[in-house]
Amino acid sequence: MSRRRLTIAYDGTPWQGWQGQPNGLGVQNQIEDALGKVAKQPIILHGAGRTDTGVHALGMVAHFDEPEGLEIANDGWVRALNSVLATSIRVLACEEAAGDFHARFDAAGKVYRYRIVRDDIMPPLEVNRAWQVYGPLDMEVLQKCLTSVCGTHNFARLSANRGFPGEAELRADPKNTTRTIYRAEMVSSGNEVVIELEGEGFLYKMVRLIVGAAVHVARGRADLAWFTSLLNEPAGPKNNQCAPAGGLYLVRVIY
Repeated sequence: MSRRRLTIAYDGTPWQGWQGQPNGLGVQNQIEDALGKVAKQPIILHGAGRTDTGVHALGMVAHFDEPEGLEIANDGWVRALNSVLATSIRVLACEEAAGDFHARFDAAGKVYRYRIVRDDIMPPLEVNRAWQVYGPLDMEVLQKCLTSVCGTHNFARLSANRGFPGEAELRADPKNTTRTIYRAEMVSSGNEVVIELEGEGFLYKMVRLIVGAAVHVARGRADLAWFTSLLNEPAGPKNNQCAPAGGLYLVRVIY
């Protein structure tokens, strides 16, 4: 068998996240179905991680093993898969990978982007592509919040729990909720604000909860001390300020 690495982009709006679902509405389901149609046999796809319902990807990475006897060229896989996939999912590239390459376990980090629009009237083409935040927004305070996120922190209060293990069990070992953020940047241009976070890994809803809390402070609804307490006092209550899924993009996976 030959191991192939795919780079994938998708509009997350129609799909229930990356991970395969029993109803077939995960992006992973769709690509595995496409692989099966091309190969005329089932093929298992392994992704670099999960994205939630409504979250988009510009550079998700996944791998699969090409069954013996197929010998399809890399560009042939790209053309064949895109010919049967929904137009909201595109395979951007296919490459040969080392036999022991694993899209998830070899990943050294990820880059996420969050888009905010500040128009009083939401542009129709931005619906499910960005978060509309209108009214006063203190950009200096927003940047201070993002700067404080850089480094290694316990993000127990800035992440959500999928339900298993329970919250108490999850928090019992700080390793479960501690992550390192290398870069947290913001660019404001016109009525658009773009936030990028780069880190070794991200917990469930972590980016959306960071952005939601930072915007909450920048709107003047909480102070900077509250935001920093979310990082410095991990035993406290969860943050409930979660930015909408449609503004979030997985930009790339770092190897």
